[in-house]
Amino acid sequence: MLEHTLEGTRIAFVGSGAMGSAIINGLFTAGSAQPSQIVVFDPSPMRQQQMSAVGVTVAKDNIEAVTGAQIVLFAIKPQMANKVLHELQTHLAPDALVISILAGTPISTFAALLNETQPIVRVMPNLPAQINQGMSGWTCSPTVSPVQREHTRIILKAMGEEIYFDDEHYIDLVTGVSGSGPGFVFLLMEACIDGAVRAGLPRPTAEKLVIQTFKGASLYAASSSENVVSLRHQVTSAGGTTAAGLHEMELGAVRATLANAVMAAYQRSVALGQPK
Repeated sequence: MLEHTLEGTRIAFVGSGAMGSAIINGLFTAGSAQPSQIVVFDPSPMRQQQMSAVGVTVAKDNIEAVTGAQIVLFAIKPQMANKVLHELQTHLAPDALVISILAGTPISTFAALLNETQPIVRVMPNLPAQINQGMSGWTCSPTVSPVQREHTRIILKAMGEEIYFDDEHYIDLVTGVSGSGPGFVFLLMEACIDGAVRAGLPRPTAEKLVIQTFKGASLYAASSSENVVSLRHQVTSAGGTTAAGLHEMELGAVRATLANAVMAAYQRSVALGQPK
């Protein structure tokens, strides 16, 4: 029987920046883990104070953090991976589940610097994880057990939604869509706000209108059984205001530009994972 709980599991966090702290807070909010189960190391004194304030154990270094941990989650910058993994090479339990949220860093990088049989999960989360509305795509090495897969799902569901992929290739695609996607949405929101201000609305009013419109449209799409093309048709009357606005967007190649942005982000993720 699978273990549908993390009770009694020691979880180490190597790094506790925005995403690392979001995962920790999500675990607490969901009731999936208690502060006594979490140990963290982060070189930033400010982050150490923040972690102490929520009741987790703050280790003196990465080695102390991972010693005895059944799950080790890496939430550091990708360029720090080689140094940190070399440091921890002989200190992780060989059957400890390693979870990486490092952009563009393949499972092979972790396997080469730890050991070839280490259970490793690669995840691409996104910014809304900080409010438990994230989207995470993930995959894993063949050595990850069914129980460890279940533990991974518990951790990721504490941040929002999750999708498993059999092929690691798709994680770079996830990076281009949902990993970078919030940045694309924010730019669209910014443009709509600027347009409203140009038309005469005060900026605070424009911001409230745009933010709620994007939020409402997203929730409506999520609750509907129809695809987004059908939903767009619902709001586009012949000769109406939406049709006029969409015509301008097509003239400005907004559709093609956004599609190209997703492709560019995907290609950059692939490039980050190439040997230096």
